[in-house]
Amino acid sequence: MKKHYAIGIDLGSTNLRAALVSEEGEVLKRIKAPSAEGPGEALMKAVGELFADGVLGIGCGAAGLIDTDRGLVIKSPNLPAIEGAGIFDAIREKFGVPVFVENNAKAAALGEKWRGEGRAFRNFVLISLGTGIGGGIIYNDSLLDAATELGHMSIIANGEKCSCGSYGCLELYASAKAMVSRAVTALEHGSESILKECCHGNIYKVTPGDIYAAALDGDTFSREILREAGRYLGVGIASVINIFSPEAILLSGGLVGAWNIYVQEAIKEASRRAFKELFERVKILPSSLGDDAGVLGSSYLVFLCRST
Repeated sequence: MKKHYAIGIDLGSTNLRAALVSEEGEVLKRIKAPSAEGPGEALMKAVGELFADGVLGIGCGAAGLIDTDRGLVIKSPNLPAIEGAGIFDAIREKFGVPVFVENNAKAAALGEKWRGEGRAFRNFVLISLGTGIGGGIIYNDSLLDAATELGHMSIIANGEKCSCGSYGCLELYASAKAMVSRAVTALEHGSESILKECCHGNIYKVTPGDIYAAALDGDTFSREILREAGRYLGVGIASVINIFSPEAILLSGGLVGAWNIYVQEAIKEASRRAFKELFERVKILPSSLGDDAGVLGSSYLVFLCRST
């Protein structure tokens, strides 16, 4: 029997991840590339490297608001270059297979339900923690057809203006981008930290990884940056619990690596704010698929459409 495959894409604000995936959910080949500059070219190159005989289609999880019927990105505050149908139309024409487009955090939730931690739950919320903050909801074992832009819930009424057009969005206070922005601003104003010694003294090149490493080295400044972002994340998590009362909240993305400071602070804050009865029955867990959640979920879009 001929084997069939799908190409799964996770097109985030910073990185593009792509994989060739079997119908059984086995990742056969992976690619990772920067996405911030030239996402269209990076996407086309990745698909070209992965395309093989037996590929039924291409699933792309992209950061932003998605029109799944037309297969295009309506709005992507952190990656505006992917807005519109151009890059996906070009891929359809070049490779001659269907292309399915979905929000990347929603695709990650689908991946967790298919092959990861989500298999144990009928109802869960996935929160993606990276450059920005995204979300996906599995309700009654299916992906909820809603925007689920959790990073753009307003947590401070008169807060900073967000690139989405609103004010005080969770993403502005709890994401990797927010951590770096706050660290750099404080260092510019004279705050003391061993971060001044990294990146050859160029504070404008500080990364979330640098902040976490400094925190582990006992840097009080870095630990407070992580804790503050965690407290804001906890505000958002409490709202998610109070609105959806899920069985579980799965956390994915690069910031999950700072679990013992950032996420633990978020859980502590959520416990103070959510209904006690709801908080006590929700499990807050790391994604079991890591970076593969998005590409698996995106590829599953292809197999789902084939089976219907």
